[in-house]
Amino acid sequence: MRTVDPAKHEAKRRAILDAAAWCFSEKGFEKTTTAEICRTAGISTGSLFHYFPNKRAVFVGIFEQDGDETAALIAAAHELEDPWEAILHVLFTVSEQLLNPMAARLVLEVAAQCARDAELAELVQGNDRALRDALIGLVRRAVDAGRIDPGLDPKTAASWLVALIDAPLSRVILEPDLDPAAELAVLKVLLIRFLRPVLPISPPAGGRVSDTGEISPG
Repeated sequence: MRTVDPAKHEAKRRAILDAAAWCFSEKGFEKTTTAEICRTAGISTGSLFHYFPNKRAVFVGIFEQDGDETAALIAAAHELEDPWEAILHVLFTVSEQLLNPMAARLVLEVAAQCARDAELAELVQGNDRALRDALIGLVRRAVDAGRIDPGLDPKTAASWLVALIDAPLSRVILEPDLDPAAELAVLKVLLIRFLRPVLPISPPAGGRVSDTGEISPG
């Protein structure tokens, strides 16, 4: 019996999902065929069905992978001693999706499919809930440590942080001339200013304001 190399198997599976994500983002779930996924991934139909039983399973697999990546990101954040650094690590990493041309189109497509697929909707909502719950804990830690605005309610703040991250994706679709890198830079500033008290317009004489909102005296 031929043994399966787990690392190679996982790498192939991820390559298929990456190819499928591009196909789904370009044509949508309904119009994408398994043949197109195979051509994009450079594999045979038999190879595809070795990893996934059908097209829906491939689509679901994309968001299962997203959940795994979110869990890994959260675990890494919890390893950081400073809760402020942990929050920024999570927020800035997730915000990078704005630079991925496929992300916005996939978000719209999965929203449409979730309206018709309760099981998929539960998966996507679970991913969102995991991120929000992690941010609740990090915000609470940061408030207790005096690292962010002490007046913030962790649950409400976490919900708004997720909303702020998600909002630019729809703008990229509605306003295709937007510069994603420039929008990302503004988003990071907004996230910081939401979490920390309003900064003075200019730093004290001889001082400076760092990119994380810290004010250094002169």
